[in-house]
Amino acid sequence: MTRAVWRAGAAALALLAGSAAGGEGPAQVDHARLLHADAEPGQWMAPGRTYDEQRFSPLAQINAGNVQRLGLAWYADINTERGMEASPLAIDGVLYNVQPWNLVTAYDGKTGKVLWTYDPEVPLRFGRLACCDIVSRGLAAWKGKIYVATLGGRLIALDAATGKPVWSVLTVDNSKSYTITGAPRVFDGKVLIGNGGAEMGVRGYVTAYDAETGRQIWRWHTVPGNPAAGFESAAMELAAKTWTGEWWTAGGGGTVWDSVSYDPALNLVYVGVGNGSPWARDWRSAGGGDNLFLASIVALDADTGDYRWHYQTTPGEEWDYTATQQMILADLQIGGRTRKVLMQAPKNGFFYVLDRETGELISAEMFAPINWASGIDKATGRPIENPAVRYGTTPVLVSPGAGGAHNWNPMAYSPLTHLVYLPVTETYMGYAKAESFDPAKGGLGTSFTGFEAERDAITRYADAHSRGWLSAWDPVRQREAWRVPSPQKGSGGVLATAGNLVFEGTIGQTFAAYRADTGEKLWEMPVQQVPIAAPITYTVDGEQYIAVNAGWGGGLAHVERSAYTQLFLSKPRLLVFKLGGTAKLPPMPAASMQVPELSPPPAPNGTAEQVSRGEQLYAANCALCHGVAARGGVKDLRHMAPETHEAFLDIVLRGARARNGMASFADVLTPAEAEAIHHYLIARANADWDSR
Repeated sequence: MTRAVWRAGAAALALLAGSAAGGEGPAQVDHARLLHADAEPGQWMAPGRTYDEQRFSPLAQINAGNVQRLGLAWYADINTERGMEASPLAIDGVLYNVQPWNLVTAYDGKTGKVLWTYDPEVPLRFGRLACCDIVSRGLAAWKGKIYVATLGGRLIALDAATGKPVWSVLTVDNSKSYTITGAPRVFDGKVLIGNGGAEMGVRGYVTAYDAETGRQIWRWHTVPGNPAAGFESAAMELAAKTWTGEWWTAGGGGTVWDSVSYDPALNLVYVGVGNGSPWARDWRSAGGGDNLFLASIVALDADTGDYRWHYQTTPGEEWDYTATQQMILADLQIGGRTRKVLMQAPKNGFFYVLDRETGELISAEMFAPINWASGIDKATGRPIENPAVRYGTTPVLVSPGAGGAHNWNPMAYSPLTHLVYLPVTETYMGYAKAESFDPAKGGLGTSFTGFEAERDAITRYADAHSRGWLSAWDPVRQREAWRVPSPQKGSGGVLATAGNLVFEGTIGQTFAAYRADTGEKLWEMPVQQVPIAAPITYTVDGEQYIAVNAGWGGGLAHVERSAYTQLFLSKPRLLVFKLGGTAKLPPMPAASMQVPELSPPPAPNGTAEQVSRGEQLYAANCALCHGVAARGGVKDLRHMAPETHEAFLDIVLRGARARNGMASFADVLTPAEAEAIHHYLIARANADWDSR
């Protein structure tokens, strides 16, 4: 396959060469341009537009007074069946986008004409390692190069004019179960990238590379390794005092799989650290402990990667309460003085405001109903934890669940309204510790089998009480200013603009605009898909555009409930809007892309022993992507068509659908074990079909 396909003629080449700052070719982004991004409001040159990740645009051509005239300018079909989580970049008239399997495409930002496409040809085996879909959350740009991080762990610099690779570096050990789904960040000539895989038993870290050459500049590990091998830094020696047992045998976790922010004035880079590996703390750190730096916000020296300070949001984390969610930097008037703050709304349900110079906790309040803690002790900064949520081998109901009160979906801050616009979910989940755990085999150290009565009760409660909304949060007063309820959780990331507007894709398969000051819905358009990504806005020839990726998938589709099987979806698309836009989407397909398979299941034909064994094997190998107890997931396996049942072993063992992310499991499952999983799924399908 050709890795870069140039699809434009001489006119497009001239556009690219002549439109960039200084006439030196496309994507000539540098430190000065990013520092003064507000002087170029028509650009979107970084994942969050600016170093502070506010996702606020000064553009106001589209505003609360005329947004009703917004229409579709153009769209591009995306050849995937998986989640679209990236925010594009818009630089000097060119839109750069990335889709699952890390395919990168450059479009003319005005017409949608494809300029080039690059396929990194990620080996399909990495599809089964991605806990939460084969997604990518964005790109970075620097001095004529576009940077993409691949699912297989490579960081690649592309020539922005041609899409051809300039350099490529492997950032992980491919003998371990690392993946990358996050967007790279570039600051002052350094490209920063983390990784994922905490659910698969890896040890997290973040690495800075030279943006011009790909040379490694520094690396900072998030959790300590084996003390016998020595510690990489004083920070790791400090962290080791908060762990017990032989934690390093299970990896430890703590992957930096998404959020990074940068303060050029303080020369600090802030990284959000993820969950522990395995989830159950008893199996990774038997004597307890805070397990630093899991679920922490960490400030590092931007030049050296040296530790400066940390704040741990969830000490002793064991509920998948990552602190990898977006970190917004702002200057707020608090207590009669200007405070340089960092704001985060992580999975655990508290909205944190920290002093970004020192890490001091300024305030923290719940932004959603939760039961794992009753508040934050302002003197110590520690949560006032509910002891009942420290689970044993009997399931306990915990809120929020692993999906979190706020997940990766970006929020936005408006310096005009002084509000943070936050997609919120109220979630519940039953957690139980596994009877045994073998680090060599990996896993979460939790149990999703047995205790059917308890789990059924927990599931019924969770299904009945789960919901979602868009919240306007006042970070100074630490209270909600307004909210817009959703019919169910699953709506997308957020964009705020100087036009007194907030844009968000909705679970109702629409794209909507709200008044930033009151939350009044001003405009909404059906788009045949769920735009879960955060929108961006840019200008070409003085005209403002709004762009958003619309494609259902990602973590919520993997771990939440089966109500999403009701979604009737077209193929994913990149949608671009402008005032007076007249483009039309094609008619909806006859069958939904997401859930075409709603046939009655075949009659059960497995023995009780096969079904029981299949349940155990499913929990160990399949639940992460296809849902606990086969409820929901990226593909709800209770709704397989007769053709899928017929091809089940070909799919599981021979990789018949590897391109869609379902890589072969032949190296970990025997044919008899795969057949047992099939019998279990048939039994589950019949049980739920009969109870409709």
